[in-house]
Amino acid sequence: MKNTVTVLVVSAIVLGILLLMGPFFVVEEGEQALVIRFGQIVKVETNAGLKFKMPLIDNVVVYSKKILPWDGEPQRVPTKENQFIWVDVTARWRIVDPKKFYSSITTMERAYSRLDDVIDSIVRTTIAGNFLREAVRSTNLINELKRTEYLASTEASQEDVENLRQMAEFTRTRVQQENIQKGRRALSEEMLQAAKQIVPDFGIDVIDIIIRQIRYSDDLTESVYNRMIKERNQIAQAYRSFGEGKKKEWLGKLENERRSILSRAYEESEKIKGEADALAARIYAEAYGRDPDFFEFWRSIESYRTVVPNFRKTLTTDMNYFKYLYSPGGR
Repeated sequence: MKNTVTVLVVSAIVLGILLLMGPFFVVEEGEQALVIRFGQIVKVETNAGLKFKMPLIDNVVVYSKKILPWDGEPQRVPTKENQFIWVDVTARWRIVDPKKFYSSITTMERAYSRLDDVIDSIVRTTIAGNFLREAVRSTNLINELKRTEYLASTEASQEDVENLRQMAEFTRTRVQQENIQKGRRALSEEMLQAAKQIVPDFGIDVIDIIIRQIRYSDDLTESVYNRMIKERNQIAQAYRSFGEGKKKEWLGKLENERRSILSRAYEESEKIKGEADALAARIYAEAYGRDPDFFEFWRSIESYRTVVPNFRKTLTTDMNYFKYLYSPGGR
């Protein structure tokens, strides 16, 4: 009886020690665990719940099953035309094979370090192999935009609307941007596919790689500003040229209208003059018919008033012209 009690007591003590040493562990939701025994993986637990391990022998390594973020440091990268830009990239990843992850990387710190190496290298290679326009644009929509849509809401005449539409088309052809072949989204997809060829060896999967921000370097910023200024100047010059053309067109219309008005006015004045001369001739004729001598006298007097004040010297008045001034037969 005494031996039985002793055995039970010893068994209880051993069981208590085992329980204190933790034969159980809990896998939380969103976690996965590896049971390591003497450096070897003996069990992989991917479902949440209470799990068992061998006390003193087994160690438990817990990893996350969630989608994890990766944020790289902005890096200065040259493009294909040797223009330097700052590229800021972000990515999402997760552990899909905890065994391979533990064997190749082991810790989360090393995982982030390895992702830094892989993704930064891919970003530099991808950006350096493409032109700047491929990195900063995703579509060619800038060359397809209708720049005259705002005219529909104006109160301008139909002719003005048509002129402005022609002006917009005129300027659009001068600021046509180069078409892209890939674009930023395609470059992000290229980076993702390149990463997917490398990271499976580490037991992880990269879900996406996104170019979060692209910023021009200082030297390129000045170049871009100069190009923008040049384009704006080209547009301004185009508007000036268009305006000068419309100005000359309107000045030509005004000149033609002025000449037309003057021509009609001259025609009307000549007509009035002709009618007045005819009326005067008729009146003179009527007056001459009534008293020819008085008419001749009157015409001579009118001539004296006009001609005599302009004479500087008179050598003789013995001529028929002065008969009404000095002739004994004058009146």
